Amino acid sequence: MTTERSADTLVVGGGLVGAAIAWGLAREGERVTVIDEGDIALRASRGNFGLVWVQTKGQNLTDYARWTRRSADLWTGFNEELAEQTGIGPDYHKPGGMSLCLSNEELDDARNLAHRMHNVNGEAGYGAEILDRQQVQEMLPGIRLGDEVVGGSYGRHDGHASPLRLLRSLNAGMKARGVSYRSDGPVVSVGKDGDGFYARTATSTYRGAKLVLAAGHGNTKLAPMIGVNPKLRPEKGQILVTERCAPYLPMPTHVARQTEEGTIMLGDSHEDTGYSTLSATPPLTDIARNAIRCFPELAKLRIVRSWGAVRILSPDGGPVYEQSETMPGAFSINCHSGVTLAGAHALALAPMIARGALDPDISIFTTRRFHGEAY
Repeated sequence: MTTERSADTLVVGGGLVGAAIAWGLAREGERVTVIDEGDIALRASRGNFGLVWVQTKGQNLTDYARWTRRSADLWTGFNEELAEQTGIGPDYHKPGGMSLCLSNEELDDARNLAHRMHNVNGEAGYGAEILDRQQVQEMLPGIRLGDEVVGGSYGRHDGHASPLRLLRSLNAGMKARGVSYRSDGPVVSVGKDGDGFYARTATSTYRGAKLVLAAGHGNTKLAPMIGVNPKLRPEKGQILVTERCAPYLPMPTHVARQTEEGTIMLGDSHEDTGYSTLSATPPLTDIARNAIRCFPELAKLRIVRSWGAVRILSPDGGPVYEQSETMPGAFSINCHSGVTLAGAHALALAPMIARGALDPDISIFTTRRFHGEAY
């Protein structure tokens, strides 16, 4: 077994969450080692729909709504810095986002949510506007809406990006900043090592002054080793991808978005199938049907790809960021919004970890909230 020299911080997990944090730590001047499982990993990053989505987030956890908005606000500068540093842009665009409603009940629900969340960001507001069918049509000119569309919710802070190009860009940025990337995972054990920490794979032991666990569902096994139990659960989502077509969608929606290459991604499934990533026909049929209910012209396009991926969800769906009470310097980082929260992870959370303490304004995101403990 080999042993690698110490880093300032070990980051376990090289998906979008781990990569954004590692890039941010290196930006703060830290020596970082990322230990990844490589392409055999159960990597949610590869199956991400690519939304940078603010509306509907945090309706039962208002701090999550504010954190999401903070990330969306950081995304513009984050995107520009990545593109300038690496020459590989994440294909980020912020035209706003549309969530279409197919019944008056859905529209009433969207209106009630917007009313409840109106002041969640203080004077900045929630940023979602409820539209009737005619107003939706005006924002989507030239598109034939399905007969069932009665209106929608337009979020001006919403946008979208390419998850694959984001991950590639982060990896290029990490390399440029001297991050050591090791793909001999999975990490099988972590723990204290004198004044610092170790992370052990089947072939190597890595040491660092701090430890960040960003291993997705791997944290279910690893986080308890530092005294944290994030209570993660899997949820499968599937995606359909059409052939390329001329520019069609001017903004992302909750069921469809057009990529930089011209394909249209269709999604929005939520399946309780454990850790399975297999594509299944009934949910894919529902995805296609719902997209066509919104945009009938999509029925003319051929489907060229489909895939499934497993979301990483906490009991309430919000992120879990926690420094170990028994092993200070070790952090458990868990969330399913790897694209939406990439800006905050890189430019807000990583500097906190570099300083060795999470800020009080994100203290709600520890596991203590699942036990009703005060903050």
